[in-house]
Amino acid sequence: MKNLIIRLLVNAIALAAASWLVSGITLQGATTGKRVLTLLIVAAIFGVVNAIVKPVVKVLSFPLLILTLGLLTFVINAAMLLLTSWITGKLDVQFHVDGFWAALFGALIISVVGMILNAVLPEKAEVH
Repeated sequence: MKNLIIRLLVNAIALAAASWLVSGITLQGATTGKRVLTLLIVAAIFGVVNAIVKPVVKVLSFPLLILTLGLLTFVINAAMLLLTSWITGKLDVQFHVDGFWAALFGALIISVVGMILNAVLPEKAEVH
């Protein structure tokens, strides 16, 4: 449970950085509290999309992943961000990604911020 909350917070911080740095990614909310709640909801949806849809897409595109030496992973990450934007739009959550290039740059920022935060955070504690 603790690791799930940490992952949710890491995703929320990474999504906040992407919405701040990429002009095509918008996060709306009248107050700071509403924006934080929106970020947590989007982070949860993004986590579910990455846990369920992304592995299926990677398996189906495995030959292309090998052919492109893994560069297709960036496109898959952008597609997952676009899918998250579409789902949040259907749920009336105020998060929107405007097109492929915004999604690609946003996915790169989310990956970098996530890697940095995961490197700084302590490792998982082993359960005995």
